[in-house]
Amino acid sequence: MHQGLALDNGQHILIGAYRDTLQLLTTVGVATQDSLWRMPLHLHNLAGHGVSLPQLPAPWNLLAGILSAQGWSWADKFSILRAATLWQRQGFRCDPALTVAEICQALQPRVMKQLIEPLCVSALNLPASQASAQVFLTVLHDAVWTGQGSSDMLLPKVDLGRLMPDAAHAWLSSHGAEVHTHQRVDAIEPWLTHSVLLACPPWEAARLTQSLAPEWSALAAGLVHTAITTVYVRTQQRLGWSYPLLALDENAQAPAQFAFDKGRLSADPAMKGVLALVVSASSTDRDKLSTQVLQQVHDQLGLHDATLITTVVEKRATFACLPALVRPSMQVSKGVFACGDYVAGPYPATLEAAVRSGFAAIEALAQV
Repeated sequence: MHQGLALDNGQHILIGAYRDTLQLLTTVGVATQDSLWRMPLHLHNLAGHGVSLPQLPAPWNLLAGILSAQGWSWADKFSILRAATLWQRQGFRCDPALTVAEICQALQPRVMKQLIEPLCVSALNLPASQASAQVFLTVLHDAVWTGQGSSDMLLPKVDLGRLMPDAAHAWLSSHGAEVHTHQRVDAIEPWLTHSVLLACPPWEAARLTQSLAPEWSALAAGLVHTAITTVYVRTQQRLGWSYPLLALDENAQAPAQFAFDKGRLSADPAMKGVLALVVSASSTDRDKLSTQVLQQVHDQLGLHDATLITTVVEKRATFACLPALVRPSMQVSKGVFACGDYVAGPYPATLEAAVRSGFAAIEALAQV
């Protein structure tokens, strides 16, 4: 809580393709239709320029979205259609050493700025010049080509504690599990006869396995991490956009990529006029980012009365999804397994990657 407001450490975007995450939420009793705001993939700036995908089966949703993209020339549209056709023909596979920028060299600059870069930085938390092209293509395939609604954006309408951990805690307790919170695990004894599942950040998993599995520990400890900064501001002015999410025009002096209307997402009247501005792959210090983003709100959104509430920097928000990255395996050693978004898999550091990893680890534990 901050000034009476339930502000998360970060603002998440789920997508319709996150089927395992949605299944898990349903299992633990979360009414997703009440807790998540579903909207089409909508990457428009305040001027209305950008792409929005309609509710159509793939690939017609992509075709219709691109052909109707506002502010795009025919050269812009044909460049992304050619690229998408090529990626589909190649089975959404590429050389694992390539970056997103390298597979997008034929795209027009406007397409890169208003489509590829926002998608890349929101999914992989890295700019296209650094992010893994193969992981990006996997996310793109699952979001756009795996069924109607898979590309929809799902925005939490409640704080993240209520969305998942609180419901999971209650569900586990109701099914006879013992849940011990605020207790630190100091070590894993090698003589343990029970199986162990490490569901913790990679740096904690690396600490716990240093003696047990030094090579696995070194791999987990060696992952590079990237930050996400969320700047919360308040305004009394009327917001001039239709959806609770707005794409921003990012540049060196205006680093936020997205603005979220928390007042529209939340039923709490105290959230009225509260905006969450997200700076993915952030590297500048907290105070400078706060100043830059507040100025960005004044300049780009015309909200001249906006004032800063607080700024939250998650320094290790995600692992850096670099090309040809080798990630730790699910099995640490005999009887010891790990799950999390950093464990080897096709997805970047997302909620869906973490949930899929957890399901896979549970299946592996059942075979022990």
